[in-house]
Amino acid sequence: MKNILIIDDEEKLRGLLARIIKSEGYEVFEASDLKSGFKKMEIKDIDVVLCDVKLPDGNGVDFVQKIKLVFPLTEVILLTAYGKISDGVQAMKNGAFDYIVKGDDNDKIIPLLYKALEKVQLQKKVKQLEKRISDKYSFDGIIGKSKGLEQVIDLAKRVSKTDSTVLLMGETGTGKEVFAQAIHENSNRVGKSFVALNCSTFSKEILESELFGHKQGAFTGALKDKKGFIEEANGGTLFLDEIGEMPIELQAKLLRVLETSEYIQIGDTTPRKSNFRLIAATNRDLKTESEEHRFRLDLYFRLNIFEIKIPPLRERIKDIAPLAHSFAAQFSVKTNKQSLSVDPEFLHKLETYHWPGNVRELKNVIERSVILVNGELLTQELLPYEIQHQTDKVNKIVSAFSMGSVEKLHIQKVLNYTKGNKAETARLLEIGIATLYRKLDEYNIH
Repeated sequence: MKNILIIDDEEKLRGLLARIIKSEGYEVFEASDLKSGFKKMEIKDIDVVLCDVKLPDGNGVDFVQKIKLVFPLTEVILLTAYGKISDGVQAMKNGAFDYIVKGDDNDKIIPLLYKALEKVQLQKKVKQLEKRISDKYSFDGIIGKSKGLEQVIDLAKRVSKTDSTVLLMGETGTGKEVFAQAIHENSNRVGKSFVALNCSTFSKEILESELFGHKQGAFTGALKDKKGFIEEANGGTLFLDEIGEMPIELQAKLLRVLETSEYIQIGDTTPRKSNFRLIAATNRDLKTESEEHRFRLDLYFRLNIFEIKIPPLRERIKDIAPLAHSFAAQFSVKTNKQSLSVDPEFLHKLETYHWPGNVRELKNVIERSVILVNGELLTQELLPYEIQHQTDKVNKIVSAFSMGSVEKLHIQKVLNYTKGNKAETARLLEIGIATLYRKLDEYNIH
């Protein structure tokens, strides 16, 4: 039920208004002065206040400001015996919903009340949505209790309150964007824009346009001016995912922006400014890339102010069960299925798998299982073939003199050299990424 508060020192008028509003199905509270009215607001969740302008202990126009400061979602309609344009203007500036004259505008009160309540409900929904988004992207929303994950969260919390550039390192699917969002939500820039751009998605020309923006006619197809992500992120956070894939020519331009806060749109000559915080992410070893002249060393040093390495899921075994339960609950709602339980053997299979796709792959596997399940229990039969039968594979124990032993040792050495970067390991071994994963599985290298 919606709660309405009437503040007026005229008892008869107050009582009349109360009866009219109660007949509409609302809960009505009354007060004869500002002090007692404010006390009621501290006790009750008031949606709309109908307040007289002239009261024994103060002025309703000034009172609006106090209400909006303490109860920003509450709307105030001011009532006056003698309407003054100056009072009406000041009332609206102070945040009043409306300002009406008693007697002449009595027939307007109920329709006005409806409109004020609609606005209150909309504001409450927006507030709830903002809270859900904030909760989703907060550090509390990151699932897992493994030591490695807790250390990463601690580092992210420490840097979030600063404006320092952050470099998130980790394999594909480990949740780098989730951490970037959490850092933003826990920063002084919360409430401002969080703009994410994947550098591996576009060609050099399109990426430059997306990043810096362009003027109309700057190139074929530039039919109108376009804001870039740097401009969109002004005041907030710019998240550049897979920054290791950025063409080296654009790296120099990005470095200049980071050093001067200035950028120039394509087709323009006038520098613009943007105050944003940069969070970058990559699954590559940028130091190695820099040494081999595939990434600018000066940009690497500029990005590497605060590096956070997110461990792969295979190193966070303790996190698999809570993640699986969370995803199962999430997808059971999404697919309109009843609450699902997880069989211990189902979990065991998940915990012994090597997860090359990390958390993203686990999420996909759980979604698939929830779609396939007919009952209330997720069992191992619902899992993909490679996860179901992983323990059936013959775990080769190779002789120290066999070719297999030499190959296994060499792969392990290269993997250590690249610090676990599978793509870079495959490149150095001159084999396909799928072949590398098959050999890792064959030799039980994790």
